Amino acid sequence: MKDWAEINTKYLTGFVEILAAVVIGIALLKFLYHYIGNIFKPNIKTTNQTIRIQFGSALTVALELLLGADLLSTAIAPTWNEIGKLVGIAV
Repeated sequence: MKDWAEINTKYLTGFVEILAAVVIGIALLKFLYHYIGNIFKPNIKTTNQTIRIQFGSALTVALELLLGADLLSTAIAPTWNEIGKLVGIAV
C-alpha cells in the first residue's frame, strides 16, 4: 500500500509540475500577443498595466502549483534538506 501511494504521489507531482509549466507557457504567449498588439494598435481597454497584472496573476497560479508539487514530493520521503528548501520557497 505504501509503495502504491509513493508511485501515485510521484506521478501526481510530475503532472502538477507539467501543469504549472503549461500555465506559464500559455500566460507568456497571451502576454506577448497582447503586449505586442498594444504597441502597434493601442487599446484603452487593455493597457500595459492590465496586461502585466494578468500575467502576474498567471505566474502566481503557477507558483502555487509548483509549491503544491513540492509539498507532494516532500510528503513521500522528507529529509531535513528537502524540508528546508520547501520552507525557503514558501517564505
